[in-house]
Order: sequence, then C-alpha cells, then structure tokens
Amino acid sequence: MVNIKCRGVTFSNIQAIIFDKDGTLEDSQEFLRNLGLKRSRLADAQIPGIGEPLLMAFGINGDKIDPTGLMAVGSRRENEIVAAGYIAETGRSWLESLTIAHRAFDEADQMLKNTAPSPLFVGSLEVLKYLSEAGLKQGILSAATTETVIAFVERHQLGDYIQLKMGVDSANLNKPDPALFLQACEKLGVEPAATLMVGDSGGDIEMGKNAGAAGCIGICWGKAKASHLEKADVAIASLDEIKIVDL
Repeated sequence: MVNIKCRGVTFSNIQAIIFDKDGTLEDSQEFLRNLGLKRSRLADAQIPGIGEPLLMAFGINGDKIDPTGLMAVGSRRENEIVAAGYIAETGRSWLESLTIAHRAFDEADQMLKNTAPSPLFVGSLEVLKYLSEAGLKQGILSAATTETVIAFVERHQLGDYIQLKMGVDSANLNKPDPALFLQACEKLGVEPAATLMVGDSGGDIEMGKNAGAAGCIGICWGKAKASHLEKADVAIASLDEIKIVDL
C-alpha cells in the first residue's frame, strides 16, 4: 500500500488506481467530435433536418465538445438511444428509429476506421509507469466497450502497467452506476476503500463515491478548476500531479 498526494489532499493506504479512458488517459476530443459529426450527418441524410438537433444532443458546438455532454461521457448505446429518440420525434416508429440510428452509427464507424488513433495525453505513460513501479495495481474503466479498451492498451503498449481493461458491454449497466466500480475492484482483487478513481467527468466521480472509493480525483487537462468536477475530492490539471509520498 502507498500514500498518494494531490494538491494538498492525501489518500492513505492505496492499493490500486482505476482510470477512465477518454479525456483522462486518451486525448480523444477531436476523434469524438468527428465521430459525432459523422453520425449526425449520416442520420440527416436519411432524415433531413435531424442533424443539427443531434449535434446539440451530442454536446458538439462548432469545434468544441462539451466535456459533460453525451459524446464525451455516454456509452455508444446511450448515444444511439438518444439519437433514435430524436428520430422518433419525426413520426417514425421506435423500431424504425432504432434501425436508422444504428445504421448511421455503423456507417460512421466504417468511415473513421482508418483514422489515426487518438494520442495519449502527454506524460500519461510516464505516470502509469511511475505508479506501477511503486507497486500499485492499475485499471481502466471506460464507457467504451471492453474491446475498445483492450485495443487502446495494446496500441499504446500499456500492458505492463494496466492489469484491468474494462468497458461497458451491457445496455443495463452504465456509468455512474457504482456496480461498475465494484466489479472493477473485484477483478483487480482490491477493496474499493483502498482504490482511487481518476476521471474527467462528473459520472466518474459519482460512481466512485457511491461505490465507497478511497477517493475520487477529477482531471481536466490544463484547467483543474472545472465546475463539473466540483464533487471530486481534488481536481488536477495533469496526471503528474498524482504523487507518491511518505507519511
């Protein structure tokens, strides 16, 4: 067990740290924005006029993506259901709306499948190595699918530092349900009360707190003071603010 300190806040006797992926380890904002744009345009091609409302629902405004919005924090399934809801408002049946949304999302995936992968945030690899060498177990718990998390770890060669690669694969269980964090801790073989949650969304913080995590660290790269992270025990602007200390 080790002691972690961030901006004057100390967490004692920590065994593990669980990280979110998008917006925490992976600088995926541009990819998510492009994905949302493709999804909305493909849906608009089938249902003219639906594109702009979908962009607003996804949390995309020009070249910005809302860090609290649907594209940033929601699972693919949640995004698809919301899109189908907007389509259903045009008078289509629910099953037809789901089919149209699913088709648009699949086509968007195909169009972007050869896109260059999103990079790690600068310094993330070094921090993961530093924490691993201190004996901490580390995991990733993402709203993306487990397959996507595994591909991310393999692409960036993080396997030596990440023991848990976990995503959301069920339509019945999504962030911020604390059951996800509890499952992650069980798979890592650690107690929630000895595990930190690090994430860039209010859902990450809520999930960790309701699961009894040792602490919840919010991250907003380059800007620690973000309103959506106000419930975190501490908010940081880069991962290298996570320090191991002696008490």
